[in-house]
Formats: sequence, C-alpha cells, structure tokens
Amino acid sequence: MTQRKEGVESVEADSTRLDDERIAALEAERDEYLDLLQRKQAEFENFRKRAARDQERLVAHAHERLVRELLPVLDDLERALEAAERHEEAALVDGVKLVERSLRAALEKEGLVEIETDGPFDPHVHEAVLAQPREDAEPGAVVDVLQRGYRLGGKVVRPARVIVAE
Repeated sequence: MTQRKEGVESVEADSTRLDDERIAALEAERDEYLDLLQRKQAEFENFRKRAARDQERLVAHAHERLVRELLPVLDDLERALEAAERHEEAALVDGVKLVERSLRAALEKEGLVEIETDGPFDPHVHEAVLAQPREDAEPGAVVDVLQRGYRLGGKVVRPARVIVAE
C-alpha cells in the first residue's frame, strides 16, 4: 500500500509540475502578447499624431495658397476704391469689373464651377424661390436666376436661386 501511495504522490507531483510548467508557458505567452499589444498601441498613437500633423500642414498650405491667389484681388479692389474717391466713374466701373474677373479666376483655379441654369429645374442644384406663369417657357423650366449657384469638387456649395415657370 505504501508503494501505491508513493505512486499516487509521484503522479500528483508530476501533474503539479506539468501544471506549473503549463502555467509558466501561458504566462510567458501572455506577457509576449501584452508587450506586442503595447508596442502596436504606441505605434498607432504615433501614426495618429503624425497623420493629424500632416493634415494640419495640408490645411495650412491650402489656406496659404488661397490667400496668395486672393491678394491680387484685394489690390485691384483697393485701386477701384481709390478711383471712386477721385470720382472717376469709368475707372471705378473698370476697376470693379477687374476685381470680379480676378476673383472669379482665382476661385475657378481652386475648382469652383458655376451651376448651369439653362433648362429644366433640378432640385439637387437649384432652389426655386418663385414660380411664375410664363407662356414662352415650358412648365418647370428655369426662367430667371436671382443668385448664381456653385459647385466645388462636384459638391454643391450653394444652389442657384431661380424663378421657375408654372
């Protein structure tokens, strides 16, 4: 019976040793995964910060480029105002036209496109302000434009405000 008892104790000791080894292996694997997770978390945080800095730099560059494009428009406007102070009406009109052309060119360079208003009313790009009966136009056709509409990069920035025929 003592042999049997010793055998049982030996099996229990082996089982305990195997359990301890298994636990140690699992703890080592856990620590390895935790270390890997912490490294990946730090890498992701660094990536997020770098992406935010890059985005800020890109926006600042875009603003700088737009301001650089609009500065000549500001100069033209100042010259038009100087002409207005001297009561040179023809020069004032020419100056304001120059400012309008310069501003339009700068905005078009940035991708601004005027929305077409010829043809039928399109609720995706037009805002009907008024409907008027017209014999010379089909019902639903745009007959007058109150305010031009614009797209930027395919997105409607401002719909065209129009009068539609009834």
